[in-house]
Amino acid sequence: MCTDRGKQKLKNFKNARSLILIIIGILINLILSNLMTVTGCPLYLDAVGTVISAALSGYIPGIIVGLVTNIIKATTGDPSSIYYGTLNVLIAVITAYATRRHFYTKVWKIIVTILMCTIVGGVLGSILTWFLYGFASVGITSGIAQSIHDSLGLSEFMSQFAADVLTDFFDKAITVIFACIILRVLPDDFKRSLRLYGWRQEPLSINIKSEVRKLVTGAASLRTKLIVLISAALIIIAVTATTIGYILYKQSVTDKIERLGLDVTGTVRNVIDADRIEEFIAKGHDAEGYDDTADILSSILNSSSELEFLYVYSFREDGCHVVFDIDTEEMAANLPGEVLEYDEGFLPHKQELMAGKEVDSMITDDNYGWLLTVCTPVFDKNGTCVCYACADVSMAELTTDCYAFLAKEISLFLGVFILILTVGLWLAHYNIIMPVNSMALSAGEFAYESEESLEASVDRLRHLGIRTGDEIENLYHSFVKTSEDSVKYATDIQTHLETISQMQSGLILVLADMVESRDECTGDHVRKTAAYCGVILEGLRELGYYKDQIDDEYISDVISAAPLHDIGKIAVPDSILNSHNKFTDEEFEIMKNHTIAGRDIIENAMRNVPDSGYLSRARNLAEFHHEKWDGSGYPHGLKGEAIPLSARVMAIADVFDALVSNRSYKKPFSFEEAENIIKEGSGKHFDPKAVEAFVHMIDSVRNIYEEHYDTNNKVYTHSRGL
Repeated sequence: MCTDRGKQKLKNFKNARSLILIIIGILINLILSNLMTVTGCPLYLDAVGTVISAALSGYIPGIIVGLVTNIIKATTGDPSSIYYGTLNVLIAVITAYATRRHFYTKVWKIIVTILMCTIVGGVLGSILTWFLYGFASVGITSGIAQSIHDSLGLSEFMSQFAADVLTDFFDKAITVIFACIILRVLPDDFKRSLRLYGWRQEPLSINIKSEVRKLVTGAASLRTKLIVLISAALIIIAVTATTIGYILYKQSVTDKIERLGLDVTGTVRNVIDADRIEEFIAKGHDAEGYDDTADILSSILNSSSELEFLYVYSFREDGCHVVFDIDTEEMAANLPGEVLEYDEGFLPHKQELMAGKEVDSMITDDNYGWLLTVCTPVFDKNGTCVCYACADVSMAELTTDCYAFLAKEISLFLGVFILILTVGLWLAHYNIIMPVNSMALSAGEFAYESEESLEASVDRLRHLGIRTGDEIENLYHSFVKTSEDSVKYATDIQTHLETISQMQSGLILVLADMVESRDECTGDHVRKTAAYCGVILEGLRELGYYKDQIDDEYISDVISAAPLHDIGKIAVPDSILNSHNKFTDEEFEIMKNHTIAGRDIIENAMRNVPDSGYLSRARNLAEFHHEKWDGSGYPHGLKGEAIPLSARVMAIADVFDALVSNRSYKKPFSFEEAENIIKEGSGKHFDPKAVEAFVHMIDSVRNIYEEHYDTNNKVYTHSRGL
């Protein structure tokens, strides 16, 4: 527990370094930005701290530095900075990505990083500035843009674009190069200590993390699914909020324009003399006070750039009778008393206008432009509507304002979107993805070869130390307990299997002893032949023979099965088996039949234990151990490699042990004499390769012989039938 607390404190200390780096990064941005403003230098340098933080500590610190820097600038005298926060965020993402790919190690990679940052700061920044403010209106590049426009004759947009990209290229070049110098100078250990980590388990090594990443199966990883899920949720929210905001903003701007029209027409209604409308229509400029009123209306028209036209009409059946119409730079006014046809915008409201009723504002888009027309009725002293004061307000700026609004909303959304997505993935990475994949990797590498490998697998799983504090931690603890229980169960099974195997081997030896006892021979014969078989097979493997057959399992099976090679003798009558006389032909045929009897006995056993590999070897040993390489053996007269390998090996072991053993009808041969007899039988009685292996392992053969030396030299009665 103390160790866990110590590790947690160490992790908190490391993350505190990231927090300090964030603060330093923000201060660097603010100080350099203010310095450029004070000195009038045509650079920004407001992303130096962002780039350094992202390069040293990763995505999240860099993004935070970028956003917070612009928020602080927006609240301390530069409100527009808030809309450029997304650009700083994107630069942080580019820098963190480039650093993880070691872009700072080669010149061409550094240039690529500078260009990527320029695309964000210069290209996207220029487009954003254009939508927000138009041409050469604000910023340090406004003067440069104006000079390009005047000298090169480029369009306003291209002039602004060129100025922004050129300036930003030098700005980002200085920023990136400065960050690269810091990355080169700082020691690797110190740089690693600044990384922001959120391990909820024991940190994984680079190699293990690489293995974990390879565990992705199916169409998409959990990370990809989380990206899609979080992105989809944020986009839906953003689109919904932006759409609602846009509609409300557009309606707000429209209402503002309408209020301007109503205010203007209300003023006009108070200025004109409603009781003299007919006189004004009939006499026009000749009417007393007409020109004075027209001058006032003209000053009202010129009071707002958004006012396009200002006029007073009397709407009648035969048309629109002009009372006042104010000249503009683009269009000469109609004369008083003129009768004009109803414009298309007025036609839907013709009856209301002739009746002197209130009418809603009209929005038209025709030859006169996109206009909002407000018509306010003017009443004489009798309360009769004698004319309408009309104002056409331009709605061209509505589009510009709405585009600017959308640009601001999208810019703000992208910055927050990237921050939320990055933080969400960071949390998911350390709290979900890595713990789950770590458990999956440990489970996939679980080894069952031995008790030691099982314990090592469980220890590796325990060492993960997952502590997410949620359902994943519960799953982890359950997984560990299940693994521990499985290991205990597997160990118990292994112990039982070993016991069963020992019992099985013991029973085989007892059975073999019983058979050999009928032959008045010691049971040591079956043990020695089994040992000789094992040695010869090891020799074959060392010499590289029969690689496709000989492995540990094969050797083990042959050694286990060897004691059963003469099991068929149980079917031979005692009178024949223990006869001291030479076999008659009939007796020898009966004696030879012990190979077939042994095969049948073992095949019957195999029906009850179909998966025992050693019984298959035992059947071959019983049936074919008296076959000879040259085909002169029995019971089938097989030749060469048609004889199973195990039986060819047993033939040597069986004959050699018979030669060196004392029998009632013969004295034992010496070890060297028996060895020479085996050599002489190579290619005739025995497989030449097996004989070569026997000679190759002669020291091991001698060890077995000497271990049983006393037994070999005891006198036993034995039949002459092998």
